[in-house]
Amino acid sequence: MVNAEHSVHGGAAAGTAGTGFGTARAVLWLVAAVLAVRQAAAVLRHPPGERLTDLETWIGENGVLHVTGSLYETGRFTGTPFAGLVLKPLARSAEQSLGIAWTFGTLLLVVALGLVAARALPGRVSRRTGLLAAPVAISLLMLSLPVRNSFSLGQTSIIPVLLVLLGCFVARGERGSGVLIGIGAALQPAVLLFVPLLWLTGRKRAAVTTTGVFAASTAVAWFAMPGDSWAYWVHHVAGAGLGERPDSLANQSLHGALLRIGLEGPLEVVLFVALAAVVVFLGLRRAVRYARDGQLLLAVALTGCVAIAVSPTAWQHQLLWVLLALVGRVGTQARDRLVWPAVVVLVMTLPGTMLLPNVGVLVPLRENAPLVAALAAACAVPFLTRTAPYFDKPVPTEYARPVPARWGRIPLAPFWKRLFSRPNLLLEVLAIRVGFSVYTQIRLAATGGREAAEEHGRQIHSIERALGIDIERWVNHTVVDLKWAESFFNFYYSSFHFLVPLAILGVLYVRRPADYRWARSSLAFATVLALVGFWLYPLAPPRLMPGLGFIDTAHGPQDLTNPDYGALTSLTNQYAAMPSLHFGWSLWCGVVIVILAPKTWMKLLGALHPLFTVCAIVATANHWVLDAVGGAAVVGAGFGLTYLLAGPRKLLPRAGALVKADPFPEGEKGARTRDTGGAAERTPARP
Repeated sequence: MVNAEHSVHGGAAAGTAGTGFGTARAVLWLVAAVLAVRQAAAVLRHPPGERLTDLETWIGENGVLHVTGSLYETGRFTGTPFAGLVLKPLARSAEQSLGIAWTFGTLLLVVALGLVAARALPGRVSRRTGLLAAPVAISLLMLSLPVRNSFSLGQTSIIPVLLVLLGCFVARGERGSGVLIGIGAALQPAVLLFVPLLWLTGRKRAAVTTTGVFAASTAVAWFAMPGDSWAYWVHHVAGAGLGERPDSLANQSLHGALLRIGLEGPLEVVLFVALAAVVVFLGLRRAVRYARDGQLLLAVALTGCVAIAVSPTAWQHQLLWVLLALVGRVGTQARDRLVWPAVVVLVMTLPGTMLLPNVGVLVPLRENAPLVAALAAACAVPFLTRTAPYFDKPVPTEYARPVPARWGRIPLAPFWKRLFSRPNLLLEVLAIRVGFSVYTQIRLAATGGREAAEEHGRQIHSIERALGIDIERWVNHTVVDLKWAESFFNFYYSSFHFLVPLAILGVLYVRRPADYRWARSSLAFATVLALVGFWLYPLAPPRLMPGLGFIDTAHGPQDLTNPDYGALTSLTNQYAAMPSLHFGWSLWCGVVIVILAPKTWMKLLGALHPLFTVCAIVATANHWVLDAVGGAAVVGAGFGLTYLLAGPRKLLPRAGALVKADPFPEGEKGARTRDTGGAAERTPARP
């Protein structure tokens, strides 16, 4: 957002732009409000005792409000003694209000955090961008895993982050700044890493005050609760032995990662300390550099990422620092600017299982995705400095001259710009993986029920009999009698569904990037339309229709008296049959190959793939013939939508047919680009 700086001049244009900006701002605030209400409702809809589960350590039957012994004798409370001393009254109010006050208090903390972060954006930010940044920041926070985790568990980890931001960006004077950050450190000791950041950036009084407030707060807690203080600081080594097992996936620190890969004992401790020292040195050096460069929010985020990595335990609700790191700008090309923010948002809003497949070599990366993002931000990502030539104006992206929309009523069509360059590989891989995960989740959720699916199956069977195309049982039994044919079609059904589309996309990405975008968009549209079909029309395939005598050659016998049909149901939605994406995707492959393949024999092979696929889905009793017709319909609609939005597929760049985005907003000094009908011509800006 901070890169989207626009100025509009002229009476009518300014009025239109102002109206559009006001609408956009209202929509963004509405989205933020909806997400906030949804998050609060997700907590409060659970009855007392089932919501704010970690808060039960305070207010439950054996919580700290109801025991006379140590805060830590149950092993569930993980905060500092000072946190126990200060937050007890808040927990008592939560008990009295059944968690309602606690939930809305957390909501207000998130809103305040988003407002402060939006105000602290680095670089030259226009008033318009600043106004839009606040609802976007609040929305991202509401969607993030740490905030959702804090809401559901009743955690207080948002408070230290907010205190640090208030101390760095809102407090007046170094003394006030130090007081706020010192209280944050007393609540979460890892915040003490901000002391060297303050000292090395010239805010020595704030650093000294932070240390003093932390020491005083800890001393007060030690005086009030000496036993608890001894247990936390000495017996549990600053809380390292509290809470869940440190090798659980919830602990996204270097210590937790080393334990998960099998290291333990003195070797693990020595390696952890050595790695932590390296991360502290590199991360704080980079944070100081960006703070001196005027990017204090980025410096704060990097220091927080260092704290995540080197803490003995960094639970999911403590990972907000990673989300703040998306304010850094990476890349000299405009088309690459969204890569780092997109990676951060995906890592902080989606579970690792949706980001990476269950492949052996990727499992450690998937299990430690937030930690990897924190380490990358702290030690590796090449954020630009404000003095870099492309910080405010990256190298603009070249677009083909816009193609008129085929249907003027589509709001998105005028803004659908055609690129001929290769898209960013990391973003494409993430988009494909996340898109497939979403597709799988929706497909599993769209079950519809056994009775409805079987009723729809009888409807399809009746229609096919009326049309004279009910050939599924004959084909199925004929193939079963021919063992070679059964083996061939079983292999074809299970082997090429994902392999061929991915191979085609890979070849197009490398060899023909413009065609890759066209093909990828049409496939995505077809898949989305198919999901709508799965949801609205659950359909039992022939192999799951009782009494019709079909033989499931691919999956083996199914127990039709059991509504779940065995373990297979846990892997896929048995009733996602209409339309058939097995055939739809194969038809997409065939069309793309026939259109783009340079050799005749390649085109023939491409045409045979959907033919073999339709035979396989019918022969194995996994689809009706009309399912294939539905698959062809959604693929045709996918190609049609791509044509409507982006125009004809083949629009090769000609001389003067590329439009380079203007890096100089209208009204600035310097040159700007003016379209003169055939080519881009450089002219001086008008006064």
